[in-house]
Amino acid sequence: MRIRPYQRNDLAACLAIFDSNLPTYFAPEERPDFESFLRDLSFLRDLADEHAYQVIELDGSVVACGGLSPPINGTAGFCWGMVEKSRHRQGLGRHLARMRLQQAATDPRVERVALSTSQHTEGFYTALGFRVTKRVTDGHGPGIHAVHMEARLR
Repeated sequence: MRIRPYQRNDLAACLAIFDSNLPTYFAPEERPDFESFLRDLSFLRDLADEHAYQVIELDGSVVACGGLSPPINGTAGFCWGMVEKSRHRQGLGRHLARMRLQQAATDPRVERVALSTSQHTEGFYTALGFRVTKRVTDGHGPGIHAVHMEARLR
């Protein structure tokens, strides 16, 4: 397993990971936002560094991606984290999440980490120490409820 910063040539692989998680974990209408986010990272190196967006490679293929947004008022955020669907339940998502939590913990400006997920992954994040702060029915699309969560670091 190799973890490295996102690069411009990772765009297609990250979009394929997103597509593999449709429609259970992401709504199709979210794809343009994700693609725009990735394209901005590709052209704005400062934005890529700011979001600390990374990929996980296995055997030379990108199989997971995710980032940590910069802190605002003590809160950093998980952004666009996902694992190729055929690789679910292999520990990659847990590794990606723990890596981002560790990264946040090393930043003295970060007191907590927030994220918005769905009912399908709420239990995964609860097991990592996150707690629910708000729920929005169909918040990410039809049948994909937004579950807002946070983990306190300090």
